[in-house]
Amino acid sequence: MRRSIFSGFAVSLLAAAPGVAQTVTPPHVEQLSTKKITVAFLLPENSSTRYEQMDRPEFVKMATAADPNVKLIVTNANSNPDTQLNQAQSAITNGADVLVVDPVDGKAGASIVAFAMRSHVPVVSYDRLIQDAKLAGYVSFDNKKVGELQGQYLAEHVKPGGTIIMIGGAPTDPNAFDFRDGAMSVLNPLVQQGKFKIGYSVMTPDWSPENAFQETQQALTRLGNKVDGVLAANDGTASGAIRALQAVGLAGKVPVTGQDATNGGLTYILAGLQSMTVFKYVPQEAAAAAEFAVSLAADGKPPAGLVNAKVNNGKYEIPAVLLTPIVVTADNMNDTIVKSGYASLSAICVGDAARASLCQQK
Repeated sequence: MRRSIFSGFAVSLLAAAPGVAQTVTPPHVEQLSTKKITVAFLLPENSSTRYEQMDRPEFVKMATAADPNVKLIVTNANSNPDTQLNQAQSAITNGADVLVVDPVDGKAGASIVAFAMRSHVPVVSYDRLIQDAKLAGYVSFDNKKVGELQGQYLAEHVKPGGTIIMIGGAPTDPNAFDFRDGAMSVLNPLVQQGKFKIGYSVMTPDWSPENAFQETQQALTRLGNKVDGVLAANDGTASGAIRALQAVGLAGKVPVTGQDATNGGLTYILAGLQSMTVFKYVPQEAAAAAEFAVSLAADGKPPAGLVNAKVNNGKYEIPAVLLTPIVVTADNMNDTIVKSGYASLSAICVGDAARASLCQQK
């Protein structure tokens, strides 16, 4: 069995000390196989811009690096679990040796695994964990850590006695509950001590920014605009929350969290409207998933040293590759985002953000 080329990065980043400023380097995957194989990559939706802008091209690039002759089938279910099942079935009919699935719905994804098992095709769950199904592997970030980082940021930046509203992720996405649980592991003890209040908490169907906008409006109305912090689960929900805050003159006056380091989220941070985002370096995630999938197709097992954890999906212990997320603010954006090539100054230094000190480096 081949030793993982990628695992050194995965393990070192996983072991990095919390709170320590980190930089990231572009991943490198060498050729793993010359066997003729087909890998299917199934994406969940378009509401989060990262999937089409980052995950798709990075996975294609890294899978091709691992096997220049690999045939790739890449689809997006546009938030429809039935569509995703049909796409999985079509991929297997068209010769897929491995499915890498980012499920629309973590529970519904089990039907994809059941179909694949009947065809003796292994499934790797990507980014979101498929529930109650026998997976070949799982590649993601430490999702509870994401929530912990968001919760800790608010704990340090919301005034004592302040009221926090929580605009969570999609109820069909198991990661959304991990994000929430991680945040509450930090915030709950402080709430119990009377240091903060959770004034409003809701999940956001489809991770929709428009739904997040409406939910934040409802929270502001219910609380008489007395809101001191917003725990938004990702940059998309943060953008909706910020629109609602702008309407009542609170944007930029209360901390707002985010996740995914999207161009829009980074621009909001530089403009002072969003406080932080949790950076999950998608090229590393895509590289790990590509290496995992190509090795499974070629050898029937992942490369030695790639797997660094096990995750329970409700019924099985799944071999996993878990990467460490990083907090990004205006202060460390250059080292974590710009220097890694994840986003360019020309893309994020737009509008009011162009006046930020980082943008003056252009």
